[in-house]
Amino acid sequence: MHPTWSPPKDYRNRPVAVLGAGVLGRRIGCIWASAGYDVRLRDPSAEQLSAGIAYIEENVSAYAAKTGCSPGKAYAFTTLEEAVANAWLIIEAVPEKLPLKIETFAELETLAPNDCILASNSSSYKTSEMLEKVRSEAVKSRILNMHYYMPPQCMIVELMSDGFTYDGIFPFMVERCRESGTEPYVVRTQSTGFIFNRLWAAVKREVLTILAEGVSVPEEIDAMWKTMFITGEVLPCQMMDLIGLDTVAFIEQHYIKERGLSSEKTVDYLTQNYLDKGKLGTKCAQGGLYPPASSEKTEQPRLLVLDVGLASATATTSIGTPAGEVLSLTADGKQHKLQTVVPSQLLPDGITVDRASNRIFWTNMGIPGRLDGSVCSSNMDGSDVRTLITPGGPINTPKQIAIDEKAQHLYFCDREGCAVYRCNFDGSDLEKLVSRKSDKEGASDVQDWCVGIAVSCRYNRFYWTQKGAPKSGKGRIFTAAIGAPPGSIAAGGNEEELCILSGLPEPIDLEVDEEMGVLYWTDRGELPYGNALYRVDLDTEGRPVGKPEIVIRGLHEAIGVSLDRKSGDIYLTDLGGSIYRCNRDGKKEVLYREDGRAFTGVLCLQ
Repeated sequence: MHPTWSPPKDYRNRPVAVLGAGVLGRRIGCIWASAGYDVRLRDPSAEQLSAGIAYIEENVSAYAAKTGCSPGKAYAFTTLEEAVANAWLIIEAVPEKLPLKIETFAELETLAPNDCILASNSSSYKTSEMLEKVRSEAVKSRILNMHYYMPPQCMIVELMSDGFTYDGIFPFMVERCRESGTEPYVVRTQSTGFIFNRLWAAVKREVLTILAEGVSVPEEIDAMWKTMFITGEVLPCQMMDLIGLDTVAFIEQHYIKERGLSSEKTVDYLTQNYLDKGKLGTKCAQGGLYPPASSEKTEQPRLLVLDVGLASATATTSIGTPAGEVLSLTADGKQHKLQTVVPSQLLPDGITVDRASNRIFWTNMGIPGRLDGSVCSSNMDGSDVRTLITPGGPINTPKQIAIDEKAQHLYFCDREGCAVYRCNFDGSDLEKLVSRKSDKEGASDVQDWCVGIAVSCRYNRFYWTQKGAPKSGKGRIFTAAIGAPPGSIAAGGNEEELCILSGLPEPIDLEVDEEMGVLYWTDRGELPYGNALYRVDLDTEGRPVGKPEIVIRGLHEAIGVSLDRKSGDIYLTDLGGSIYRCNRDGKKEVLYREDGRAFTGVLCLQ
């Protein structure tokens, strides 16, 4: 429509103005401050302004954990003219009264910079309804809806044209929204209620009808919804494709007849656009609402996962009972069945594989303090189980294990031992590379517990985590050269050089993406920063550049992490009994969940 549009000049160094310091206005301000922009919050109420600024100052660091930016400052204004001066983006979040919004945009036509993008956060009104007193076509072309829900719990934002909006504004704002930690969706045509509120309106109407007719009660409706759509992660369009669009149309026809409904936008729409074209869903080659799946057969990755055994019935009787397992799972997106590879392990934690010999290696933590931790190995099918590092030796609680296939070395951390070890594939030549246990009287070993480890031949480094006390926010990540002499890395030595990240919630397992130059780790610290997957970019020497950022949240005592180096997908496990897959953009799905499981290590077999 308007191919000549250009982004606001020097927008990176200009403020964002938010008009309205209420519940949503202050949250919107916090979002943009977390992306590094100074925010000007305007409200005629001094009380609202004070509360809004206080909210941003108290919460912006938590929001910024997702953006990785240094937060901007928030400033309070009572006059509109001062608030919008030099702003590149103005977001209207005034009370939901159409006359007030009409007057606001009329004032902005005069007061806002002539390259400024003007947005409304209205959940009820389209911006096309707010243009009554806007005279300039150029100004109308810079106006759009920008509807937020309730950050930080829901970070979705919907963008919608006022009928005149420059086409180029949408891809530009989608990128800016992503940079601010939100999840943007563009409404493709003007729609009262945007996308989600229309879905929600239909749900509300049907729920109230069910209640009014005495069909069910609120508790049962919510329980069914939770099972289907939250626990079961059912998605409406995918579910219709799975059921079959012809079946969907048949069922809908029954409702139409019984309730006297119109078929125009349901059965007629399906018939004309899908059924008549042979698009019936996943059961046919033409696909359905979604395009057909690729006919090319792709080899699905196989996962090895460890169940530590703490959630089993046996473990509840005695924690010393070896109830852990090495398990196998094919992540094919259709059916996920766990198969036992090696049973009866005592609290297994870390796992890796040597592809040349087709041997699995894993650690068993044993009971902390008893020096009964071990390192074991087996064939890929679980046969020929060998104990490489036997209980009763120097190892206390071995955790994550990593491999240097070229040198045929295993690396693993010893948590309570506050150490990092290296040995050969057969367990020989055991070397203590790192000893972090302090000799100072009264020193806390917890700060020195070594947990996660990763080895990078490209960078000639190994990395390890020291998680600190639970939920303490004192976790650290260290690195050292692979060729460092055994025992040379002691507590207190070369701390500034070795420690590459500090002040982390509670870092656990590590993974290095050598191709992309990224270090990933799981973190089981306190919310809002913990129970997440983090990443940080690495420079050419394998040291972090920039700030860590959160890839995904919502894990339940996060532990294992493993990268599929072909697809770039990342596999994760937690003690809550879940196995996840996510991509580099943070799209997450649950592959497997079982209450009777507590997963630790995970490995994606390439």
